[in-house]
Amino acid sequence: MRRLTRTVAAAALATTLALLAGCSGGSDSSEDAKGGSGGSREKVTYLTSFGNFGRDAYAWVAKEKGFFSEAGFDVDIKPGQGTGAVIQTIVGGQADFGPIDLTGGLLQLGNGQAKDFVAVAAIQQRTMAAIATLDGKAIASPKDLEGKKLADTPGSVVRNLFPTYAKMAGVDPAKVQWVNGDAQTLIQTLATGQVDGIGQFVVGQPTIEGVAKKKAVLLPYSNVMQDLYGNVLITSAKIAKEKPEMVKKFTAALMKGLEYSLANPQEAAKILQKNVPATNVDSAAAELQLMAGYVRSSNSGTALGTLDSGRVAKSIAILQGAGTLKQNITPEQIIDFSLTPKA
Repeated sequence: MRRLTRTVAAAALATTLALLAGCSGGSDSSEDAKGGSGGSREKVTYLTSFGNFGRDAYAWVAKEKGFFSEAGFDVDIKPGQGTGAVIQTIVGGQADFGPIDLTGGLLQLGNGQAKDFVAVAAIQQRTMAAIATLDGKAIASPKDLEGKKLADTPGSVVRNLFPTYAKMAGVDPAKVQWVNGDAQTLIQTLATGQVDGIGQFVVGQPTIEGVAKKKAVLLPYSNVMQDLYGNVLITSAKIAKEKPEMVKKFTAALMKGLEYSLANPQEAAKILQKNVPATNVDSAAAELQLMAGYVRSSNSGTALGTLDSGRVAKSIAILQGAGTLKQNITPEQIIDFSLTPKA
């Protein structure tokens, strides 16, 4: 009887080992087929541009849909606090990638406020920076901003670019008061009447109206500065130099998430809500639908993420003409064109 028991146990063990061997050999559903086991994927910390709104849902989509893992990455997504803060965090080594407004990056670099970062892809081909207010605030044109109180994070591109926008729009910036705000509570600050306007991207309109229950009024910077890019993906100069292939793979995976989000805004919004429960799905989807018109331009063709040296040079010229750049800079100082997607 004991011999029979040992024989059955040995057979069961052999069967189990054979099944395990078969599973590890060539199953398409294994972690290896998706870019390696959890331990083999490279850990990456990614910052959103500004909080966790619909406009940044594409990063969560790239993670949820497996685009990051297929490329060999284990990505931790954290909320960013605007251009200045994102640059500082990445250069400081606490994050690896994140989007910033390119014009804000030019101002940071050209005025000696930041260095050692490079852009490797465009998220939006046109700037989405704007001043947002509410119906009833008596703000219908840039000139109406004089005598008003505006809020934004200190490192936001909307705030840092405001002197240039004001000069080109015929506004006296000295007559506009700015106060500090936080990315996640900025809209509430406007909705509760603490300020007359806030720095915001144009895609924030649905979210503002959802929170304030009033019609939002936006003054887009692109109305007076038409050559400026919007957000670009950046990394540290160190990572770009030491890991160029890793940068290209990560960029390609993120672009997949961006493209999928624009094609499926409602699903992308639901994925964002799954990871950020406070998300309003309808507002997040509407943000993505509005953003779609900014992601491609006539010179980018069908490819996502392209950057044109000539257009960046024009942006630099605009800032120099407005007297907001202390140093002369070139497009190559802020963009690594060897790593950017090609049109």
